[in-house]
Amino acid sequence: MSKIDKFSDFPEWYHSVLRDADVVDVRYPLKGMIVWRPYGLKALRLTQRILVELLEETGHQEAYFPTLIPESVFSKEKDFLQGFGGETFVVEGTISKKFNERLFVRPTSETVMYYMWSLWIKGRKDLPLKMYQVVNVFRYETKMTHPILRVREIMGFIEAHTAHATREEAEAQIKEALTIYKQFFDRLLLPYFIVKTPPWDTFAGAEYNYDFITAAPDGKGLELGSVINLGQRFSKAFDIKFLDSDGQYKHVFQTCYGVSERVLGAVIAVHGDERGLFFPPVIAPVQVVIVPIYREGEEDVVEYSKKILGVLRESGVRAHLDLDTEHSPGWKYYYWELKGVPTRIEVGRRELDSRTVTIVRRDTLERLTVPFEKVVEALKETWVKIDESLKARALDYLAKLTVIPHVKPGSERGLIIAAWDGSRECAEKLEANYGRSLLGEVVESPIQLPPLSEFENHCDKKPDRYALLGVTY
Repeated sequence: MSKIDKFSDFPEWYHSVLRDADVVDVRYPLKGMIVWRPYGLKALRLTQRILVELLEETGHQEAYFPTLIPESVFSKEKDFLQGFGGETFVVEGTISKKFNERLFVRPTSETVMYYMWSLWIKGRKDLPLKMYQVVNVFRYETKMTHPILRVREIMGFIEAHTAHATREEAEAQIKEALTIYKQFFDRLLLPYFIVKTPPWDTFAGAEYNYDFITAAPDGKGLELGSVINLGQRFSKAFDIKFLDSDGQYKHVFQTCYGVSERVLGAVIAVHGDERGLFFPPVIAPVQVVIVPIYREGEEDVVEYSKKILGVLRESGVRAHLDLDTEHSPGWKYYYWELKGVPTRIEVGRRELDSRTVTIVRRDTLERLTVPFEKVVEALKETWVKIDESLKARALDYLAKLTVIPHVKPGSERGLIIAAWDGSRECAEKLEANYGRSLLGEVVESPIQLPPLSEFENHCDKKPDRYALLGVTY
């Protein structure tokens, strides 16, 4: 991979990294569907594991629901049908037989899940119901597709769905979901805005939803995940009722929230650099690579390297020993940096004789020599420092890609913060003035925003909130 600046040519940088670091292969002959290579899939699975653990810790249980949904079930909620109908794949039969009813390939799982919930939920004892599944979903994206970021087969969709007896319990669940996602994205060292989408751009069939948004190096917005309050619209459409303690049958209140593999695309986009990928240690398929430096006949250096590998693996470290004899140590350094390995260990005659190891950070190339017995402890301390560095750098990048007109003039690229009164009329004015879509009201910002009084007012009324505008993937 040539040294490409991701900020000046993000598409070229991004595609080169995915190809050269063996993350995915885009040569499958169907637009918007990609092949995951083992290295990339390992990073994805490690990423997913963090979120699954957070869901399990908060009482969510994993389930699985079918991929195909009968049209009669899919069309029960009219807004949902209208919202997803244009991008939903349809199965009408086999090569030789036409079905009596069309089958829809799930673009998301509300309808198939809630059909079953109407059979399962009977009384208060069945609530709250908190489920999640990790599945593939299919959407006929009409926008330009981009590997991992915008695809037609989302193969790693983690969607959670909940049902509650009261509106207040559902609202509390929304807060819990926001906390889960904040912990998840924080673990990945991703900075984000949390926005509440405007009523006219809310998830089909929902009352309101929150989106987590960060910025790609080209200034476009990346939606990381959504948290959605469905109210009772689906429960009324699917007749999901329970017998309450007062003897009355009542419809449940529902929420849902989902994250796809796009979050790994965001990690790649935000943390990578001119040398390639840079995985945070928590999701790096290889957390440390051991590179022996030896001449012919110095097999004792190799044996010492194998001993280090054994100690690391016994401690749960994802370590790899590079015994490739066809390439020089320098070539190996370059190769493993390209693949985003956050640390490497160099082992030569000096380290063997002194029973030490030399640890090198991928970001600063700082070298640290420690006793053999301290290698695990030193690695973990180094990863903490790398995390701090990646987090600070990512936040600095987002701040530079966030434009605050008339307060902090910046590039034409990026997300825009503007003053807003919440009305659709003002939203349309902001969109016309800035040439960006209004993504929502900012409810949480990773950067300090100036007082609203310092912003130019494009609204008829006095603005009382911040709007986030941008072009998104």
